Amino acid sequence: MQGSSRSERVGFGTALVAIAVLVGGMWLLEGVDQASSNALDAYGIRPRTGEGLVGVFTAPWLHGGWEHLVSNTLPFLVLGIIVLLEGWRSWARATLIVILTSGAAVWLLAPTNSLTLGASGVVFGWLVYLLARGFFTGSPGQIATGVVVFLFYGGMLWGVLPTDVGVSWQAHLGGALGGLLAARSRGRALRPRPQTPAGGGHYY
Repeated sequence: MQGSSRSERVGFGTALVAIAVLVGGMWLLEGVDQASSNALDAYGIRPRTGEGLVGVFTAPWLHGGWEHLVSNTLPFLVLGIIVLLEGWRSWARATLIVILTSGAAVWLLAPTNSLTLGASGVVFGWLVYLLARGFFTGSPGQIATGVVVFLFYGGMLWGVLPTDVGVSWQAHLGGALGGLLAARSRGRALRPRPQTPAGGGHYY
């Protein structure tokens, strides 16, 4: 089974530019946030509040300072490019699933009155997606890609545990679960559909 058709795939240059634009957008937003006395932080996720639901979609693009943004930039760029090489549709589906599951985990599980910002939930989702994708699609190339990604970024997986104060393990865990769900969904999408017998009959 092929991981994706050639018509779906995105060239490396296109993927690089697209993800770099997203990264540039995050840096621009952080610059605006810093210049406005952290006004954009209000769009983070506040657990179990109505405005916190909006933050599910805005928080991944905002950060709690330059150091936070720097720590997310390289893995976001590298993993985002690798996921996008498979195609725009699969990238968009995986990213949306990850954003929803990561944000939902924070909204449901994070401490009351806390504020969560950052792209690390998306990074964890893309990481697990790449690690699991090949096993659901049956593609040897994607399995090999997952092994290489694990060698470079596998240590990040410890971030799903509540070990570091101030780090949202809820976002990481939710993103990882979303990556697994997205990989499973991708495998199902590529699985050949059973042929209906001639005449439209059903056999039991």
